[in-house]
Amino acid sequence: MCTHEPSCPTPDAQDREAARTVASHPEQGWSLLCNGIVVFEDTGELLPDGRVIDPHRPATAV
Repeated sequence: MCTHEPSCPTPDAQDREAARTVASHPEQGWSLLCNGIVVFEDTGELLPDGRVIDPHRPATAV
Protein backbone atom coordinates (compact mmCIF):
# COMPACT_ATOMS: atom_id res chain seq x y z
CA MET A 1 0.00 0.00 0.00
CA CYS A 2 2.81 2.41 0.85
CA THR A 3 4.05 4.39 -2.17
CA HIS A 4 6.01 7.22 -0.51
CA GLU A 5 9.70 7.41 0.49
CA PRO A 6 10.86 6.31 2.92
CA SER A 7 8.44 3.41 2.97
CA CYS A 8 6.35 2.76 6.05
CA PRO A 9 7.11 -0.28 8.21
CA THR A 10 5.39 -3.49 7.11
CA PRO A 11 2.50 -4.90 9.15
CA ASP A 12 4.87 -7.54 10.61
CA ALA A 13 7.58 -5.06 11.67
CA GLN A 14 8.15 -4.22 15.34
CA ASP A 15 7.60 -0.50 14.57
CA ARG A 16 4.47 -1.07 12.45
CA GLU A 17 2.57 1.66 14.33
CA ALA A 18 5.01 4.27 12.95
CA ALA A 19 3.31 4.10 9.52
CA ARG A 20 1.56 7.23 8.27
CA THR A 21 -2.13 7.71 9.04
CA VAL A 22 -4.24 7.73 5.89
CA ALA A 23 -7.69 7.93 7.52
CA SER A 24 -8.52 9.08 11.03
CA HIS A 25 -11.86 8.68 12.77
CA PRO A 26 -11.30 9.75 16.39
CA GLU A 27 -15.05 10.03 16.93
CA GLN A 28 -15.22 6.28 16.29
CA GLY A 29 -11.92 5.47 18.00
CA TRP A 30 -9.86 4.15 15.08
CA SER A 31 -7.37 5.12 12.36
CA LEU A 32 -6.12 3.42 9.20
CA LEU A 33 -2.38 3.37 8.66
CA CYS A 34 -0.60 3.35 5.30
CA ASN A 35 0.51 -0.26 5.83
CA GLY A 36 -3.12 -1.44 6.10
CA ILE A 37 -3.32 -1.67 9.89
CA VAL A 38 -6.37 -0.37 11.73
CA VAL A 39 -5.32 0.99 15.12
CA PHE A 40 -7.84 1.60 17.88
CA GLU A 41 -7.73 4.19 20.64
CA ASP A 42 -7.36 1.44 23.24
CA THR A 43 -4.06 0.48 21.44
CA GLY A 44 -5.51 -2.68 19.91
CA GLU A 45 -4.83 -3.36 16.24
CA LEU A 46 -6.37 -5.21 13.32
CA LEU A 47 -3.73 -6.37 10.84
CA PRO A 48 -4.41 -6.62 7.09
CA ASP A 49 -4.40 -10.43 7.22
CA GLY A 50 -7.17 -10.42 9.85
CA ARG A 51 -4.99 -11.05 12.91
CA VAL A 52 -5.94 -9.13 16.04
CA ILE A 53 -3.38 -7.53 18.35
CA ASP A 54 -4.77 -7.07 21.85
CA PRO A 55 -4.54 -3.63 23.46
CA HIS A 56 -1.05 -3.04 24.83
CA ARG A 57 -1.22 0.15 26.82
CA PRO A 58 1.59 0.65 29.31
CA ALA A 59 0.58 -0.13 32.87
CA THR A 60 -0.34 2.94 34.86
CA ALA A 61 1.25 3.66 38.21
CA VAL A 62 -1.06 3.51 41.20
